[in-house]
Amino acid sequence: MRLLSPFVVVLSAIVAATYAYAAWRLTSTTSARWLLAIPFVLIWIVPVVYWVYDRESRSKVDELLHAASYLCMGWLNFLILLLLARDGLLGLSLLIPSAAPVGRFLEDTGATLVFFGSFVAVGAAALAALRGPRVVRVTIPVEGLDPGLEGLRIVQITDLHVGPTIGRRYVRRVVRMTNELAPDVIALTGDIVDGPVHRLAHHVEPLADLAPRGRAFLVLGNHDYYSGAEPWTAHFKALGLEVLLNEHAAIERGGARMIVGGVVDPAVRLVDPHQSPRPDLAAAPEAGRVFRLLLAHNPKLAQLGQEAGFDLQLSGHTHAGQFFPWTLAVQLVHAPHVAGLTRRGRMWVYVSAGTGSWGPPVRFGTEPELTLLELVAAR
Repeated sequence: MRLLSPFVVVLSAIVAATYAYAAWRLTSTTSARWLLAIPFVLIWIVPVVYWVYDRESRSKVDELLHAASYLCMGWLNFLILLLLARDGLLGLSLLIPSAAPVGRFLEDTGATLVFFGSFVAVGAAALAALRGPRVVRVTIPVEGLDPGLEGLRIVQITDLHVGPTIGRRYVRRVVRMTNELAPDVIALTGDIVDGPVHRLAHHVEPLADLAPRGRAFLVLGNHDYYSGAEPWTAHFKALGLEVLLNEHAAIERGGARMIVGGVVDPAVRLVDPHQSPRPDLAAAPEAGRVFRLLLAHNPKLAQLGQEAGFDLQLSGHTHAGQFFPWTLAVQLVHAPHVAGLTRRGRMWVYVSAGTGSWGPPVRFGTEPELTLLELVAAR
């Protein structure tokens, strides 16, 4: 029975325990406890009904339910953080006699402050997420760079997560900003969508306007596989994007040649257990000593990319944690390639914080970004 699966049991226990703590510390009436239960139920419904029971989002009601659930996740994140901070200060006030007035103040008005603070925090975080990406400019010094590639401009779009909270207007804004940067190459490094083609085709349509034509390359991320890799691959190609599946493309600029390789995501095993990310297949070793750019959604593939001879890997996936305290937790999972520019041997690795946002449409401690990378000869 799916309701007794380990995932549902653990999720239910976490949601119930968190609700019990919040209700105990923040409410004093039955009606208030019932009201507080609503966001917890919304958080529980989406993973159980839509993930465990594989219910497809077919209607506007499904979309609204997802959006409400994700927004509740963000709000409760800040609510619980502020509640823990309040209770921590209360505990200190009991240990430090001189802090007793602070303790009495927090006991009397703390619940109001927690609620007010959580609404302010989620509002500011949602504004930071939905107002659109900022342009992040990064210079990549490359040893032995061919003069023809000096100043080559790469724009990276990643982790758009078009779906319940990000739609056509946001995508159109990203495309306009990208084209204004006059890139030589556009790299879309996965997790572009969260949903099936028939529901989101209209929202991703602006991607067809990306310029320059013939130099926009895409690799799939884990969420693209969850959303249907085969139909999305066909649709992305129909939009004029070149999808690289353990493959490469060669481009020329100023008489210099450059290899753009792209690999499948480890999530490919969900649809084909015989496939895996193969940077060695995407490196085109027969091309000789040329600059090699690897598009790999998951930064954990950096070791394989370096072994295959790439000079620069572009990744996403981590969202830099997206919002506190997950900005700290992500360090434990993805270090040393969490966000920004790092090295793996002689290969540069750039991990974007994401052009959109997944799940809760909030950003706190990070910002969505559109990345402009420029190649220069190392001095």
